[in-house]
Amino acid sequence: MQERHVSFKSEELTLEGLLAAPAKAAGAAVVCHPHPQYGGSMHNNVVEAVLAAFWAVDYTTLRFNFRGVGRSEGAFADGVGEISDARAAVEFLAAESGVKQAMVMAGYSFGATVGLRAGLESTNVGTIIAVAPAIALVDLSFLVGTDKRIILIAGDGDQYCPAAQLRALHKKLTGPSAIKVIKGADHFFWGHEGELTNAVREALSR
Repeated sequence: MQERHVSFKSEELTLEGLLAAPAKAAGAAVVCHPHPQYGGSMHNNVVEAVLAAFWAVDYTTLRFNFRGVGRSEGAFADGVGEISDARAAVEFLAAESGVKQAMVMAGYSFGATVGLRAGLESTNVGTIIAVAPAIALVDLSFLVGTDKRIILIAGDGDQYCPAAQLRALHKKLTGPSAIKVIKGADHFFWGHEGELTNAVREALSR
């Protein structure tokens, strides 16, 4: 899928992104990247594996750099400003794609936590895909009680997102949800990108 460079506002900051739009879109999705302070950006193997799943089912997609990353203005804001960035990305994509409801918010690691927070706050988002949310480090109990569709994906060798903890969280979710644990994958999914793409694609088809 061919992407084009775009920019949009998040509060007073201008952020950069890459937008892909098929001729006839089946939906629209925003993808959030991993932690900016550990080299995370929209150019990441997991981000690209997730995008491949959306492109396979003809979704319009927006990946973007959080504030302070690449050509995006500003500086790291402890995950709080980044939630605003993700919400702004959803609003921008809604305007660009014409999809006003039932959009998908997806994120990986730090981006998964940000995406979960922003997705719950956005009326445009109906489904949230969290890939390897760092449940060993971050309290995700705020998800319990939501009626939005939550899809949780992780590797069985992920020390930051232990499968047992993720399964325990999944059991507590009362709304529509799904979980997929990829055998042999750790937090970074090296060598398991294809399996991750398939997992996301399967979740979207249900």
